[in-house]
Amino acid sequence: MAYFPFFIDIKDRKILIVGGGNVALRKAEKLLPFDAEITVVAPSICYEFSELPGVRLVWRNYRDSDLYKAFAVIAATNDRVLNSHIYELCTQLGILVNTVDDPENCGFYFPAIVKKNNVTVGISTGGKSPVFARFIKEKAETIFDEKTLAAGEILAMFRPLIKQKFTTEEQRKNAANALLERCVKKPELPSESEITELLESL
Repeated sequence: MAYFPFFIDIKDRKILIVGGGNVALRKAEKLLPFDAEITVVAPSICYEFSELPGVRLVWRNYRDSDLYKAFAVIAATNDRVLNSHIYELCTQLGILVNTVDDPENCGFYFPAIVKKNNVTVGISTGGKSPVFARFIKEKAETIFDEKTLAAGEILAMFRPLIKQKFTTEEQRKNAANALLERCVKKPELPSESEITELLESL
């Protein structure tokens, strides 16, 4: 089955991770760059969690009240009965839930992620082949060199000017494509005056 790749702003959203082992740690590390409010609840929490900035650690057993105001929950304990209980309760409460290594008890899945600056790529094989997803991730990472990322910043910087200067979507698309082509086809990036001249010529 293929899954639709929603992209959601989780900045300052409460994400609860139940479990304090290495699997839970990997999930927290994936979430950390997106500025979520991460809380980890477990009676035993591995040392590496203390090195993650801004992550709140709660050393005790999970309580159902921990779900209060949670935007999403990750059930990452080694207790399948507890994980299943958390999944069922989250489903009833309309809370997004991921149960680690249990696709049947997941409301969302973690893709293989490539994040560079404001660009995020999520890769999923529908759970069929994590190895292939990692392979595609490694290929995608090679695309985002310094020059390519700078080209993306230039396009973002001049987008308001393009929207102001051109009235139709077709014109705006053509202008953005022309600017992108100029950025990637020459060894050096264009100067501001060169970009202005390019847009004036369209």
